Amino acid sequence: MCGLSAALMLARDGHEVSVFERDGAPVPDSPEAACERWERDGVTQFRQAHFMQPGGRAVLEEELPDVLEALERGGAEQIDLLSFMPPMIEDRSPRAGDERFVTVTARRPVIECALAQAAAEEPRLDVRRGAGVRQLTLERRDGAAHVTGIELESGETHLADLVVDAMGRASPLPRWLHDAGVGEVHEEGGDSGFIYYTRYFRSLDGSTPQVIAPLLTALGTISLLTIPADSQTWSVTTFVSSGDKPLKAMREETVWTAVVKACPLHAHWLAGEPVTDVIAMGGIMDRRRSLLVDGRPLATGVVLLADAWACTNPSLGRGMTLGLLHARGLRDVAREHLDEPARLAQAWDAFTEERLAPWYLATLEEDRSRLREIEALRAGREPEPPSGPSALRQATIAVMLGDADLFRSFLDDRSVHVPLGETLSRDGLGESVLERAAEVERLALPGPSREDLLALVA
Repeated sequence: MCGLSAALMLARDGHEVSVFERDGAPVPDSPEAACERWERDGVTQFRQAHFMQPGGRAVLEEELPDVLEALERGGAEQIDLLSFMPPMIEDRSPRAGDERFVTVTARRPVIECALAQAAAEEPRLDVRRGAGVRQLTLERRDGAAHVTGIELESGETHLADLVVDAMGRASPLPRWLHDAGVGEVHEEGGDSGFIYYTRYFRSLDGSTPQVIAPLLTALGTISLLTIPADSQTWSVTTFVSSGDKPLKAMREETVWTAVVKACPLHAHWLAGEPVTDVIAMGGIMDRRRSLLVDGRPLATGVVLLADAWACTNPSLGRGMTLGLLHARGLRDVAREHLDEPARLAQAWDAFTEERLAPWYLATLEEDRSRLREIEALRAGREPEPPSGPSALRQATIAVMLGDADLFRSFLDDRSVHVPLGETLSRDGLGESVLERAAEVERLALPGPSREDLLALVA
């Protein structure tokens, strides 16, 4: 999706763009056909839970409005995150700019189908499906490696002013550069430590489940993710520590169902017709890469886009939104520096580090904090009090339950508008939130105890 988004933005900016896609299945002619029959073996999470944050919707509205219109015609649901305002907040009056919290939500195949159909109609854009890339073509420029194009598995070569790696978290580009003797791509991070179990449902009566708990809810050693989708469908996901062997029994439908039923604020999400089995996904990465080594590009003529640059546990639903922001940034950087490969590499890294890296780092910190909490509970210990950004986030969640403006600040973070840390750093707001949180009792949401959970999965 992010590769197609970047390709569309670049093509509409006047560039001739070619997209090479290993999967050969043709684009379906309808959203429903995409969900039922489209085979995308190269995308592990193709049928997993998916959510586009309001920040992503804003990019589509500004840059690819025809895609947004196609999504709405295809059944995408409009959601206003402010409608999930906690009932304890008395001030329900609107604020200027509240429209920024509106998004549209759909299953991933529906969104990719809309992008692919738009790409097929773009005169400057050629999408070749069933065309796997074997390696890069390179030359030396001013003593440094420069990527001049690609070689397909068929043996064809294609030259380009710029090669965009949109091959996702499993991108072989680091291996290609290593095998070509260019050097090692800088990489940090690893497995996030989570496993997902997801099932999709369709409404039996045209209604969709009422949201009475956060879309992402932590309940002891499990987390639940409930996401409205398109055409009266929705997903329910349980995710757990990948080291928690007993809970891997949730791959079984009856066990998974029993666990969700035991969560009082979530059980009603099962009241629909199942349209998938329980779909498991592991190997979820929190990792980022850089083509700069000691401030110099390892290779010019190539950039890393979206998950090929950084990937995170998708529970916060930031992946596509960050990819859309990255795609727009690539369009802008290419406007200025396409004819200057070394400057483009530097400008691209600077943009990525300034505008996207804070979201990666915040997601990484939240993942690690949650995993520490889970592991303590599994061991029968009380989790350590959070510190640093985790303490501020927890304090914000406690205080915002009665504060309309702080709730909006939290939504700005979740929507990928403004990082929470940036908001809390203004005018002593963070210190004030910590002080107020000390006087607020933390809200405990109902769910099975660890003992109950182990009994359910036994």
